[in-house]
Amino acid sequence: MRRTDSQGHGPVRYGPPLPADGLPVLPELAAVLAAAATRPDAQPAGGGPALLDAACGYWTRRGLPAEPDQVAAAPGAPALLHALTAAIGGDVLVPRPCPAWWAPQVRALGRSVFHVGTPADCGGVPDPYALLETVRRVRAEGGDPRLLVLSVADDPTATVAPPELLHETVEAAAGEGLHLVSDETWRDTLHRPHDTVLLSPAEMLPDRVTVVTDLRGASLPPGWPAALARFPANASGDALRARVLDVLTALGARIAEPVAAAAGYALGEPEPVTERLTAAVRLHARVANAVHRAVVAAGCLALPPRAGRHLYVDLGPLRTALGARGVGDAQELEDHLTDRLGMPAPGGHRFGDDLESLRVRLATGALLGDSPEERTQSLTSPEPLELPHVRRALTLVEATFDDLCDDAQRRESPR
Repeated sequence: MRRTDSQGHGPVRYGPPLPADGLPVLPELAAVLAAAATRPDAQPAGGGPALLDAACGYWTRRGLPAEPDQVAAAPGAPALLHALTAAIGGDVLVPRPCPAWWAPQVRALGRSVFHVGTPADCGGVPDPYALLETVRRVRAEGGDPRLLVLSVADDPTATVAPPELLHETVEAAAGEGLHLVSDETWRDTLHRPHDTVLLSPAEMLPDRVTVVTDLRGASLPPGWPAALARFPANASGDALRARVLDVLTALGARIAEPVAAAAGYALGEPEPVTERLTAAVRLHARVANAVHRAVVAAGCLALPPRAGRHLYVDLGPLRTALGARGVGDAQELEDHLTDRLGMPAPGGHRFGDDLESLRVRLATGALLGDSPEERTQSLTSPEPLELPHVRRALTLVEATFDDLCDDAQRRESPR
């Protein structure tokens, strides 16, 4: 019988979380946190002066100058999106697919979420014509769309939206009076930074874009939650920031002092942090490309990964073979691949795709080794794909998808 209930794996109770880097904590970062471990308090709501100054320096180096009164910090990007949604009001538009944590924050406030299709060659940014059509349809049905959330460097698709698409979508959103939240969590994880042009919507529409960055994307371990928001430098931005701080205060969403110290250190981008980030991005890019080759060779569809520590795979071409194994929807596919691969493989329904679509997000952090020693070796090796533990993990991925491909070929009708 087809499952109609998620059986405890709902989109709120089961995130899934951001793809972790799978690496030991940077020693210098751990030392900063340890030195602040005796501080018993949390930062004030919105962050303390030192953290906000560090955030301004971080953004200024990326062409987005900011002053401390334009910035707010919170223990994770979900708290910031929750506060922004509460402060702006109305309904929210997001691309399909989108990060798994976006929609639950909106729905927890009783607001409606409307998914908008993306172009075939990237995710994260809605097609501008689909966006206009969705806004008009929602308004015709009595809705009140006010906010568009997008991500130029995307989770779950691991793609980077081209500037021309972003420009058209931003213009369309501005024409409809929408405020934009640009989730730039993965902007520092470009696999080929010298060959990839990444622009922030805040560079195109500075008066109507709030930038959000979760530092666990590139700078902090997954269990050290800290995130930043950069508001427009105008009166409406000031008013929005004030409302967001009210919501963060009501939620008690404050960053612990030791985590804030580590975040401030990472935002300063000292040499140990930048060297680790460069090495980690290079490692994850190589592993992601190897996984991409394996799934495409098996007949699956996947855009080449350009950022992050993940890729998004469409197993629709193998539907017949999967059906023979009792897999008919994304939840069943998630269960099947999680069991076969021994690692989380969240289905596309977690990211706003239809349950019937056979899509999953695969993360590369789980393929780097089972112990801190193996993971460190993966990071420092000039040929990580040749290490025995990485090779074993990739071989399991290849074998799992090859088996499905073989099943599909056996079930093809004779020509």
